[in-house]
Amino acid sequence: MNQFQQAPDFDPGKIRKVIIVVGIAMVALIIFFKSFIVLGPTERGIVFYTLGGGLDKDDVKQPGLNLVAPWNEMIRFDVSEQKLDESMDVRSTNGLDISVDISVRFKPNKDEIGYLFEQFKLNYSDKLVRQELRSIVRKVIGRYTPEELYSSKREEVETVMEEQTKEILKENHVELTTLLIRSVKLPKTIVNAIESKLDQEQQFLAYQFKLEKEKSEAERKRIAAEGEARANQIINSSLTPSLLKMRGIEATIKLSESPNSKVIVIGSGKDGMPLILGGN
Repeated sequence: MNQFQQAPDFDPGKIRKVIIVVGIAMVALIIFFKSFIVLGPTERGIVFYTLGGGLDKDDVKQPGLNLVAPWNEMIRFDVSEQKLDESMDVRSTNGLDISVDISVRFKPNKDEIGYLFEQFKLNYSDKLVRQELRSIVRKVIGRYTPEELYSSKREEVETVMEEQTKEILKENHVELTTLLIRSVKLPKTIVNAIESKLDQEQQFLAYQFKLEKEKSEAERKRIAAEGEARANQIINSSLTPSLLKMRGIEATIKLSESPNSKVIVIGSGKDGMPLILGGN
């Protein structure tokens, strides 16, 4: 009997099979894990089918776990509200340069991100929102004078820009939330001239108000005087000589009843009116 036990023969075929099985298992695991994609609460997804079909614009993937074949591409899209601040120089209707600061808030239409991505990719804030905003600001402000932008028409300008921006963004699958003019900066000389003009207008309005007030007071006094004159005219026309004599007699009687009356002479006064003589 041989003292040493013969070692088993090395089988390369079996080793190869083991390697193949392990490789297949690893590939399967990779495919399995890559097929599951999790989208966050503010994310939506669209799929690009590499082997055919291209970008599926209508099937928008929702937040949570989504199953996508690993050879296809899931495109993540942030649908949260974004803010864009823009500072620019524009020209008013009379050719003066004006600096304006604009802020806008916007977000993509969640159900139309496929169409938005097809046109502008993921950088739609610069390629779409910023470009359209600058164009609309130049066009709208070009209709107004610096004075209107500085004072009376600022709110109107803001409303017009917001409406036009909202309309163009909606056509391109984006929703405008707000548009705000943060500031309008004019040359110092223009600001001084505008403020001086506004001050003069306020003084004129105050003077005009004072004149109107005085005119109203004069009219009130005229009406009161006319009323008083009319009342006197009516009273005078009713005071006939007979009525005056009767009133005089009535007054004489009352005076005669007074303890201070001493002598009453009937018919001795002017027009035959009684006279009262004496007294304490």
